[in-house]
Amino acid sequence: MILEKIKVMLATTSKHKVAEVSEIIKEYAQVYSMQDSPDVEETGKTFIENSVIKAVTVGNMLNQKVMADDSGLCIKALDGFPGIYSARYMSDRSFEEKMQSILTKMDGISDRQAYFACAATFYDPVTLTLVSYEARIYGNIGIQIMGNGGFGYDPIFIPQGETKSFGQLPAEFKNKCSHRAQAFTELMEKIKKIYG
Repeated sequence: MILEKIKVMLATTSKHKVAEVSEIIKEYAQVYSMQDSPDVEETGKTFIENSVIKAVTVGNMLNQKVMADDSGLCIKALDGFPGIYSARYMSDRSFEEKMQSILTKMDGISDRQAYFACAATFYDPVTLTLVSYEARIYGNIGIQIMGNGGFGYDPIFIPQGETKSFGQLPAEFKNKCSHRAQAFTELMEKIKKIYG
């Protein structure tokens, strides 16, 4: 089997995430998204556990190869918050409101260290192949929302060594060094070794 010709469903209905992952692994596989989001309860206590739950649940449901990820923002001064609850935090509010809430929690805090984590999982229900990889990118929380690029919490996260947020930096930069870029690239390298 030639890996580059593998078609893999990404277990998400997020157009932003599909576009980002498609660009990251375009040399390895063709990615397409779900039309409808299944009700998968994320009961894991880690990013890896939740990505495995999503991949295996959706893969078995559809009986086809699936990739899934679980990612989030972890802030040192807030004991890792929002962490695995990043997407579910204030779930009925916009990301702008979520970011403003976090900035309020960080008001007056000088230690603004944080990292984005992404756990990516590939699952093939036919061969029962299950592969996961987790990656992180470290940086700091800005003092305000900066830029409107990227998605999620990108506009308040400044990668280490940079002065601009992911919301201001070019997509090409993020797709080379982000937590999601690292996780999916390493994941596909692992799969390449399996499929040859």
